[in-house]
Amino acid sequence: MDVSIIIVNYKTADLIANAITSIIRLTKDISYEIIVVDNNSNDNCYNLLKDTFKNDIELSFISLKENKGFGMANNEGVYIAKGRNILFLNPDTLLINNAIKELSNYLDNHNDVGACGGNLYDELMKPAQSFYRILPSLKWDLSILTFRKIEKLIFGGNYIFNYTDHPIKVGYITGADLMVKKKILDEFGGFSSDFFMYYEETDLCCRIKKHGYKIINVPTAKIQHLEGKSFDREQSILNIERIKMSEESRLIYYKRNVGHVEIRIANITYSFALSLNKFIFRLLKRNIWKKYKYQKIFYKELRKSILS
Repeated sequence: MDVSIIIVNYKTADLIANAITSIIRLTKDISYEIIVVDNNSNDNCYNLLKDTFKNDIELSFISLKENKGFGMANNEGVYIAKGRNILFLNPDTLLINNAIKELSNYLDNHNDVGACGGNLYDELMKPAQSFYRILPSLKWDLSILTFRKIEKLIFGGNYIFNYTDHPIKVGYITGADLMVKKKILDEFGGFSSDFFMYYEETDLCCRIKKHGYKIINVPTAKIQHLEGKSFDREQSILNIERIKMSEESRLIYYKRNVGHVEIRIANITYSFALSLNKFIFRLLKRNIWKKYKYQKIFYKELRKSILS
């Protein structure tokens, strides 16, 4: 089999049904299976998919007894995957073209490439963040401090989206549409259990690069990413727990992949960048800042953890 498509469900059954519909409609001239891993959602996902698609596709369903998080749930799918290439696809995505074949063909034709992803478009079909050209590091935090001016200066307009018509080398692919050769996952391992959510795809791409493989964006593969739709129902777009989880994962990533001295400098730089952003945010949008008072507490606690 060419590709195993793994989709993790956490209370997103209807979104997954739409994603699968787009896969069936647009994926041609390639063999694939779909594996849905349910993170103890209790949302009747299995029955919905079974009734919707019946025998239309090769669909496997894994029901977990607890919410293991994004990375570990994906790993459960990898264990049973039969595909030569593995596509980790978010539930809030819709194919725009025969993207899966484009990505799989690229991996098959380039032995030095370990993983790839396509160009993502938002709900209004405008270019969306599809990758970052550099991995999180001191350079990354210096770029945050300059409001990404460093990356824009080095990479031009192609620092999070590929506006060219040719593939480009990137630091990491966002987890919405990351395709990896299964032989690499078998050899070097899948997502790390250190992460529950956030930075797990960054860490995986970092490990793949450390083993000498390239990470590539393939712009001919086009996918719509309805970013945030899988969180909207819990009204968690500005949820402090999500922010804390992201920052905790950032610290874990740095401890795993960045040298001790660089970590200290990067954390101080990042802390300063947060303070600068907070100041500008308050200066320009004072009323909004007052409305979300919990962010004041968050920044104070975050600075403590970073500088400790």
